[in-house]
Amino acid sequence: MALSDIEIAQAGKMLRVNKIAEKLGIPDDHLVPYGHYKTKVSLEYVDSLKDKKDGKLILVTAISPTPAGEGKTTTTVGLGDALNHIGKKAVICLREPSLGPVFGVKGGAAGGGYAQVVPMEDINLHFTGDFGAIGLANNLLSAMIDNHISHGNALGIDPRRITWKRVMDMNDRALRDIVVSLGGTANGFPREDGFDIVVASEVMAIFCLATSLKDLKNRLGNIVFGYTREGKALHARDLKAHGAMTVLLKDQLAPNLVQTLENNPAFIHGGPFANIAHGCNTVIATKTALKLADYVVTEAGFGADLGAEKFLDIKCRKANLKPAAAVVVATVRALKHHGGVAKDQLSVENVEALAKGMVNLERHVHNVKNVYGIPTVVSINRFTADTEAEMKLLTERVEKLGVKVVVANHWAEGGKGAANLAKIVVELCDQPSSPTFVYEDSDTLWDKMKKIATKVYGAADISADSKIRNRIKELQEGGYGHYPVCVAKTQSSFSTDANVRGAPSGHMVNIREVRLSAGAEFVVMICGDIMTMPGLPKVPSAEKIDLTDDGKVVGLF
Repeated sequence: MALSDIEIAQAGKMLRVNKIAEKLGIPDDHLVPYGHYKTKVSLEYVDSLKDKKDGKLILVTAISPTPAGEGKTTTTVGLGDALNHIGKKAVICLREPSLGPVFGVKGGAAGGGYAQVVPMEDINLHFTGDFGAIGLANNLLSAMIDNHISHGNALGIDPRRITWKRVMDMNDRALRDIVVSLGGTANGFPREDGFDIVVASEVMAIFCLATSLKDLKNRLGNIVFGYTREGKALHARDLKAHGAMTVLLKDQLAPNLVQTLENNPAFIHGGPFANIAHGCNTVIATKTALKLADYVVTEAGFGADLGAEKFLDIKCRKANLKPAAAVVVATVRALKHHGGVAKDQLSVENVEALAKGMVNLERHVHNVKNVYGIPTVVSINRFTADTEAEMKLLTERVEKLGVKVVVANHWAEGGKGAANLAKIVVELCDQPSSPTFVYEDSDTLWDKMKKIATKVYGAADISADSKIRNRIKELQEGGYGHYPVCVAKTQSSFSTDANVRGAPSGHMVNIREVRLSAGAEFVVMICGDIMTMPGLPKVPSAEKIDLTDDGKVVGLF
């Protein structure tokens, strides 16, 4: 009987984390251990690396996700191990999993099979407390807003125009829209409020984009939490909240170092959702890794229309990062799903459905290669049910796009199973790379959104009602027009309808809400029916997760 992911992880032989740090030349004095197998690397040491030469940055992205699974994180881990396997000095950079999906649908997000990061249970559950600190910093500002109103409201906060929400790192649909301060005058003034999930919060975005404690504090101070009755923007620094918020995050900003199953270094730090937020691990972790290794493999959440676009247009733009190569991950099963096949029929050969679903992969490859301008390879995670006819069709269609395609078997074999992929990636990294943005800083917010929709999603145009158009105009005229746009939409489709598979064209992308993230320095455009506080499914993964009498976690992925 095949082992589950958690059983494989628990059977692995981990090295003490100081031994992993030794591989990168990090002295013990600059480690802040959380037990034997995970540590933070001091910001003092991170700062000491600033004059060192950068390695090559490799982005792992994917097709539009399906219930069949694609294996993007698994490929990121497997490629990192494979690069080390062929004699290169490589590090991987991942996001931390959110407890919402862990207890909801996914059940874990630390890779799979023999391409995992460990200690898997710790990484998926609490880890080093980063998300808890981010939630506390966010909710401290919430508490100070209502406290200020209760004690006289000297700033003139309009309770109807408070845009700041409370957060928690759990899927809980009942908290999306609530009323606070009920129960009498001692509890403050009642008003409508709501919760977002931590990984969709502006504090998470700020945490992942900040380059130092000073930058973090400044960004937190720039948060616009609401407005006066006269329409004047109010910032966290007006409440003198940003200093205490920074104190809550000061230890957490140091990047986390762990290892893969093959005892290779892995930085796992930060975790914004890509269908809502910008979907990338922290700038600090990525830049630290680039100073310590010749190759750094990172991922951006969900498909290349969301995570990869934001990786380029937000993270790379802000941090001056230039990816040297990109890997687009796909499976035959997922492409057949895009071709209309039901989940329970994906193991049956269906060349016709595969041909139909290939358009999804083709558009993603086109975007990464031609719109984003990154040298690209397609990596296929092969399943035993995939037939030779299906693999032949997939290979022929991809090669017509002018990119190589390789079957990688890291899930079953670890790093050696992705050695061919690693060799191709090294070749791509040796080619000239001139990554490009989808839009310019000087474009208007409306035009930025339109370029994303038309150039990346294949849409005909964007739309919004007069209220939303006026809000975008206000932000444009208010000095925020140079900010990047962060699109929140379904991850399952190029459109805003999660049920539309393949590569739809000519559709409209409707903007239903706009949020200013002045601290993160981007404007969120919420499209379709995407929720910033997800709900649990009918049968959540939490039902399978348990602890044995001897203290062993089971059922986690």
